[in-house]
Amino acid sequence: MRNPPRTRTWVLVLAAVFALFQLANVTGRATPDSKNYLSYALSLRGEGKREAAAATIAYFCAGEGSAAARRQSVDVLRFDAPDPGRRVAAACRQREWRAVDARLRAGQTGGHTTPFMPERFMRIFEARPGYPVFLLPFLTLFGVTWGVWLAGVVVTAAGGVLVFLILRTRRLPAGACLTGQALYYVLPCGTTAMRPMTEGLLLALTLAALWGCALALDGEVRAGVWLVGGSLAVLFTVKHSQALFLGLCLAGAGALVAVRQRRRGGPVGAGVVAVAVTGGFGVLGTLVLARLLHCPSGSESLQDLLTHHYDRPDRARVWPEFLRLQGNFWVEWLRRQLWEPLFLAALAAGARGVTRGRRRAFGVFVLGGACTGFLTQAGHPDIGIGGGRLIVLAWLLPVLGVPLLLEPVLRGRVALPAQEGSVRTHSLR
Repeated sequence: MRNPPRTRTWVLVLAAVFALFQLANVTGRATPDSKNYLSYALSLRGEGKREAAAATIAYFCAGEGSAAARRQSVDVLRFDAPDPGRRVAAACRQREWRAVDARLRAGQTGGHTTPFMPERFMRIFEARPGYPVFLLPFLTLFGVTWGVWLAGVVVTAAGGVLVFLILRTRRLPAGACLTGQALYYVLPCGTTAMRPMTEGLLLALTLAALWGCALALDGEVRAGVWLVGGSLAVLFTVKHSQALFLGLCLAGAGALVAVRQRRRGGPVGAGVVAVAVTGGFGVLGTLVLARLLHCPSGSESLQDLLTHHYDRPDRARVWPEFLRLQGNFWVEWLRRQLWEPLFLAALAAGARGVTRGRRRAFGVFVLGGACTGFLTQAGHPDIGIGGGRLIVLAWLLPVLGVPLLLEPVLRGRVALPAQEGSVRTHSLR
């Protein structure tokens, strides 16, 4: 479906407005894991361990100091106290350098990442070159602070544009497509994608795969397969577990659609089969490559979780303990969601939107993509990880489903009683 110049202008306007809003927080978004990705990217630029550590620690601790200053400025008891930013940043630099120096002296100098954590833990990030490679040109052209910020803006803006393209491929009106783009920016997808972590790329690549599904179902099978396969391949470099989850969910969604269409006596469709097969090959390829490249296994990931990043001895019965933690986690998670049910309500609205009308086949693939968020969260049942970062991919369901649910309204069609008892539909466009 062609997009008129006015529509394309609004797509760019939404992305530009989002970027302007992000100037409110250029720093202070980093997490401890951000240090590993940033130092990896700096090492790819040719910087040594100490140079990469210096730039990374300076960026991370400047954010810590900025965040501390902002928190105190609105503290009713300490808002008029001296600015703590410099003190907090200095203490942060001292703490980080103490840990890095100790590990460098102990001989932990291998790999691309600076040794902020034990070597066993850092191997997890060594297997994720995708995000550091994405960061590299931004760091080279704009420096660390503005490069990291701009990389977040670009990947988040691209995610919103992909939402627009997916909905446009499903022949929604421009207003509905722009609504989906705006939802991506204002819901937790936008906030999470802006953080210097892998989630922005995970969201964008998952959306690219769903766009491939939409194209395949629309008859452009070859383009759709290339897009799905390419997205899974790049996802492997960003976070191989996500490539595994997405391939598995797309293959399962394709199988469900095929069974449903067979039972109804209709043709399965080449697009459905192609996406399902591509997802299956993605799963197989991920498993084989992960074994050949010695990527951390599932058991190793569970040891990381249950020993608090290998800070304690390994657990002897890791799987039984993990399953018991799973049960406890989801009970507590559901209790918190029922306390503030916005997420559940958004999921319900999104699910209704993608399963209504003539687009149910595509809706099953969207449900599959959103399920990867729950799988990621299930792999890390840590209630202490705030912000919904791990489950953020589930927000793609309302982002894509709510515009589908609102399509009749956004098309501007109102049924009015006509003469002689008939009903005439008037377009408000």
